[in-house]
Amino acid sequence: MAKSGVYEGDPTANITTLKKELQRLVKSIIDDEHNNGFEFIDQATQTLINLKRLKSSSLDLHVGVDTCPQEFKCPVSNEVMRDPVIISTGKTYDRSSIQKWLKAGNRTCPKTQQVLSHTILTPNHLVRDMITQWCKNRGVRLPSPLQYANEDGLTEADQDHFLSLLKKLSSSVLTEQKEAAKTLRSFTKRIPSFRAFFSECSDAITQLLGPLSQNKKEIHLDLQEDLITTLLNLSILDNNKKLVAETPIVITILLDALRSGTIETRSNAAATLFTLSALDSNKSLIGKAGALKPLIDLLDEGHALAMKDAASAIFNLCIIHENKGRAVQDGAINVLLNKIEDRVQVDELLSILAMLSSNQKAIEDMCDLGAVSCLFSLMRETTCARNKENCVAILYTICFNDRTKWKEMREEESTYGTLSQLAQDGTLRAKRKAEGVLDRINRPMNRTHTA
Repeated sequence: MAKSGVYEGDPTANITTLKKELQRLVKSIIDDEHNNGFEFIDQATQTLINLKRLKSSSLDLHVGVDTCPQEFKCPVSNEVMRDPVIISTGKTYDRSSIQKWLKAGNRTCPKTQQVLSHTILTPNHLVRDMITQWCKNRGVRLPSPLQYANEDGLTEADQDHFLSLLKKLSSSVLTEQKEAAKTLRSFTKRIPSFRAFFSECSDAITQLLGPLSQNKKEIHLDLQEDLITTLLNLSILDNNKKLVAETPIVITILLDALRSGTIETRSNAAATLFTLSALDSNKSLIGKAGALKPLIDLLDEGHALAMKDAASAIFNLCIIHENKGRAVQDGAINVLLNKIEDRVQVDELLSILAMLSSNQKAIEDMCDLGAVSCLFSLMRETTCARNKENCVAILYTICFNDRTKWKEMREEESTYGTLSQLAQDGTLRAKRKAEGVLDRINRPMNRTHTA
């Protein structure tokens, strides 16, 4: 039975398949003596539509092949390249053709016959853009690149290439270090097998960070950025999180990167700590290493690129109780309230503030820094139910811990009715917290009577 979508793969082969399917359906319609074959008619109609689309696509492509520049054709298939990629010899091929060549066991360049140093395919965006523009100028439709499954793993040549890149990082020649770092950054971003292979090589992570640990006084910013970003790429893989965090030099180097480097380096260092902190054991390890202070400082600086990563890392780390105390001690409350007051990253920062409100010192800091008026002001402005809920949850905790704030809360309620309104139309939790605050602040003051 024919599929209803447009067929993918080789157009000529699929046209043949559709024709055969159409012949079968037409025969079934003709042979239907009782005229009940409506299903066959529907299927035949859809098959005709698919056949028309595929023939049209194939025709456009072949018209293009006849007239297009030779450099736009794949040397293997002699067809216009849909997804041009570069192999290790520097030659460009269509991805589908070179993958077939490699999967057949070949380890040489089809054009030059040179032995491939590795089998990694790098997209040739320049040639792809040139082909797209050429087709557009001539009204030729180029089918979208075909999708292929990831390779099962790295070949022996790929592994050797990987090890050679690690070796280059220990070179005394800076240009070799930078080239290797940039390549590893690219490979670990695009190829999951490369991320996984790090865990199979002893000391691979230590070797990766060698240039940053050996000469801290003369760190080159672009080299640092590539190596920290490579570490981020490795940390995305769940199986790598424990290994990366427990490699002795990693956290120290990430903290150095948080304090200095390009803003992208600092942002990626924060993002790495965020991904690593998915494991509870890593949360404790990172917190003990002193990561919260530089993360809070990065948040305080207010770079848009870095704030979200810093906030995410702080939130994740403060899920465990011991890190809440560290964050408060490192000045988190003042920074959070200032940013919320300025209406910067309110959703994320308010969530952190609500999480920290279970810490007694955090509540004391909030009371000293004017949190009550800040939170009421935000509740009146925001339309976000979650933010209102977090605000009133913090106020509830303040209310039960500091009676001196009751007067301010009563005045707010008397002027704006903020709590009463939330008790009517807030979330279930917000209603409960708002009612709790109202009940508390409206109680008659205790009086001492004498006979």
